[in-house]
Amino acid sequence: MTKTIIKPAKGAPAVGPYNHAVRVGDLLFCAGQIPIDPATGQLVPGDIKEQTRRVLENVKCILDDQGLAFANVVKSTVFLTNLADFAGMNEIYSQYFTSDFPARSTIQVAALPRAASVEIEVIAHF
Repeated sequence: MTKTIIKPAKGAPAVGPYNHAVRVGDLLFCAGQIPIDPATGQLVPGDIKEQTRRVLENVKCILDDQGLAFANVVKSTVFLTNLADFAGMNEIYSQYFTSDFPARSTIQVAALPRAASVEIEVIAHF
């Protein structure tokens, strides 16, 4: 199968040596997104809700670039630096994933790039 590198023009800049997403066959593997504002390249200020919203807007940018929607996501992984933020993250998450929910894992981690509070990665199906 062919591996296609995805770099959306409107995407937040990568903070390391990786691509926004890679398509293989009918699957799109999206790199974990942190709350980077694409306009400034900086981490958005604010609480877990504001950071989760920016993360999911970054995910949406990748999906939109490929003609996909959140309904195409089959698996998501949420990384939180504080599992006590789960309810706030979940409140915003449920505004983007509204039906046919993907399988999901949520993991507490010691730290994330740029001191972000949340990172989300997804796998979508065409």
